[in-house]
Amino acid sequence: MMVGLRVLRGGLTAALIMFALPVAAVATASLVSSQAVAQTAASIGVEGNRRIEADTIRSYFKPGPSGRLDSARIDDGLKALIETGLFQDVKINQAGGRLVVVVVENPVIGRVAFEGNKKVKDDQLTAEVQSKARGTLSRAMVQSDTARITEIYRRNGRYDVKVEPKIIEQPNNRVDLVFEITEGAKTGVKSIEFIGNQAYSGYRLRDVIKTRESNFLSFLGGNDVYDPDRIEADRDILRRFYLKNGYADVQIVAALTEYDPERKGFLVTFKIEEGQQYRVGSVDFQSSIATLDGNSFRSLSRVNVGSIYNAEAVEKSVEEMSIEASRRGYAFATVKPRGDRNFEAHTVSIVFAIDEGPRVYIERINVRGNTRTRDYVIRREFDISEGDAYNRALVDRAERRLKNLDYFKTVKVNSEPGSSSDRVVLNVDLEEKSTGDFSVSGGYSTADGFLGEVSISERNLLGRGLYAKASVQYGQRTQGYTLSFVEPYLLGYRVALGLDFYQRKQLASNYVSYDSKSIGFSPRLGFQLREDLNLQLRYSISRQEITLPYYLQNCNNDPTSLSYYPTPGYINAGGSPNSLPGGLYTGPFTGVVGGSNCLADGEASVAVKQGLAKGPVITSAVGYTLAYNTLDNNKDPTSGILATLNQDFAGVGGDVSYLKTTGDVKLYTPVVADIVGVLRLQGGVLTDTGKGIRMLDHFQMGPNLVRGFAPVGIGPRDISNFNTLGYGDALGGTKYWGASAELQMPFWFLPKEVGLKGAIYADAGSVFGYEGVTSLVGACNGTPIQNAQNQCLTVGADNGLIRTSVGVGLIWQSPFGPLRFDYAIPLSKSQYDRTQEFRFGGGTSF
Repeated sequence: MMVGLRVLRGGLTAALIMFALPVAAVATASLVSSQAVAQTAASIGVEGNRRIEADTIRSYFKPGPSGRLDSARIDDGLKALIETGLFQDVKINQAGGRLVVVVVENPVIGRVAFEGNKKVKDDQLTAEVQSKARGTLSRAMVQSDTARITEIYRRNGRYDVKVEPKIIEQPNNRVDLVFEITEGAKTGVKSIEFIGNQAYSGYRLRDVIKTRESNFLSFLGGNDVYDPDRIEADRDILRRFYLKNGYADVQIVAALTEYDPERKGFLVTFKIEEGQQYRVGSVDFQSSIATLDGNSFRSLSRVNVGSIYNAEAVEKSVEEMSIEASRRGYAFATVKPRGDRNFEAHTVSIVFAIDEGPRVYIERINVRGNTRTRDYVIRREFDISEGDAYNRALVDRAERRLKNLDYFKTVKVNSEPGSSSDRVVLNVDLEEKSTGDFSVSGGYSTADGFLGEVSISERNLLGRGLYAKASVQYGQRTQGYTLSFVEPYLLGYRVALGLDFYQRKQLASNYVSYDSKSIGFSPRLGFQLREDLNLQLRYSISRQEITLPYYLQNCNNDPTSLSYYPTPGYINAGGSPNSLPGGLYTGPFTGVVGGSNCLADGEASVAVKQGLAKGPVITSAVGYTLAYNTLDNNKDPTSGILATLNQDFAGVGGDVSYLKTTGDVKLYTPVVADIVGVLRLQGGVLTDTGKGIRMLDHFQMGPNLVRGFAPVGIGPRDISNFNTLGYGDALGGTKYWGASAELQMPFWFLPKEVGLKGAIYADAGSVFGYEGVTSLVGACNGTPIQNAQNQCLTVGADNGLIRTSVGVGLIWQSPFGPLRFDYAIPLSKSQYDRTQEFRFGGGTSF
């Protein structure tokens, strides 16, 4: 019983204490409040301040309407002082019936230093941290700076980075702030895997995305560094790739990343739900605008019935239709595509719906982030300006154009509401990047030998969007320099003006008996008719001069020598020419003049000497190039068409006259899995327009037409200089054609990033129709005209014989530039063709 009373008493005591504490606190607060009400801001005492004035501290305490401070306003002032970051500690005390604010000031930073950083420079880190010399030290700011430095290193692929801030005390309440950095090893992507992909192999999809796996060549690039932003961008790239190839239901469900401590890198896995592939079932056009016929837009559609559904083609169709509607006066018309799927037939019925959109105008276009590029360079990529009707398709096109300029790291165009409901503001946010290039290039080919080049170029000269390049080439057989300049917007129009000036010297080799030196100038105008269709108009004027080694012209000064005469013909055994109409000379000729055989050491072809005798020749020509390009990748295409048509008319002044027409079509298409088929067709015709055609103007063909043959190794040939060259000077032809079929396949046992592919191919082609002079006109025509080797002194027989070859190749998209090795075996050839079974070419830039 006594125990129970004691417990009861103890409980009552505890309850009383617990009840009494809040009452006491309330009473104290009332006392402070009542005293505080009696205080004014001017009567507050300040202690502990050294650099900051007392009145500045008092100014944070705002009195009420009565001029007095209550507890709430004192509390607000206390919080405001703490938020300034100027103080380590702030307290409010009472002394002598008044409030006293006691502060402990933060020290001043004497210097901010970084130690241990090698991969990121001090200047870059200084610009990123908020703590500055002569500023106030803030613990929260130091923590934020530490996190920022860590993030910078992780963006550079170093996830093992450790950043530790050190505060070193100095006299007079000053400190030095030092960030000690342990950079750690570079953290790369060790593997990229795909789950759920059936239509495309992982090997193919790795080629689509930007992220690369780390390998022994990764030090030459940076895409193997783990970057979460790049991974997220790769998800969108994959999605667009599938949509472009007919998979309208595709979903890139996730991009999973996991750090593997054993491999010291990240494992990236993309989870894909492909869905089924669709073809276009039908294409219809509907217009809700009474005066606008939807079917009139049919010619602008890039979507064809029966073709594989292509979301990119749909987008471009919408863009073209929106622009056309605006041109017709329907500025607010919107084109919205709608796709109705037929799951059983695997088709999509596409309807382009044209409606009258809301009447919204562009109030303002804000360009932000361009520190170097002029505003007008950016604004001219927009087909719309302030005050125009807002058209989303045109905005998207402008954003794509800005990205294609390659002036900026990032380009984002966002819209926000304007000053009224029918106004919109466009914000163009940019991040500049370096646009200048200095390169030292080197290469080797079996035709030209070693070649070196030094070049300097600028894609955005003076921030005005101009392009300029200067390069110097020096090699075993080729030497020269080139100067180029491009104004992409001539007089404010979307017309590119290019100016090229060059000088080139080609030295004689075992393929060509003569040296040639050319100097030329060519202005050109470029028009982009569509995104996949370009037209270039050009004018060119050049001066060409050829020279011969002395041992190939040792009979030139002998008046009884054939090469002494401006026109070819025969010379009789006694040395006196017999004239025939037309300036030709006939008569028996043994090749012996003055007791010596001029042809014994390979006297050069008369066709070459004719060019030598004429001296420097001026060629003045106008021409154009029409190019159609739908390649998915210009450097390493897997699908699409590249077709070019060229025509040049020489004879606008100058010394020569001809019409030269050439065409080249390349078709790339996936055959199966990762194997790509390449079909190429090419041809050309050279037409005399009045002044005759020089041998030097003829088409000279070799491995550029049929692999397995030497440079200028195909076609008509003058065999009179057989001794020195082995097969005589190539004369070329006025016509040529070529066809090639090739299969390119990866080496699946090698990492994708190595960039090696194999190729097998078959080539066929012919060069014929030589129309220039030959050594002896009509030689061997019933008369045994022979040289020391009993060979006819005439053009090598060529009647359009088809040359064929088969071969294998090794293609390497290397960090040193594109390299290719080919080994081809000719299957059919002419008697005097020159073969070269192995061929190598490539180069590098660093």
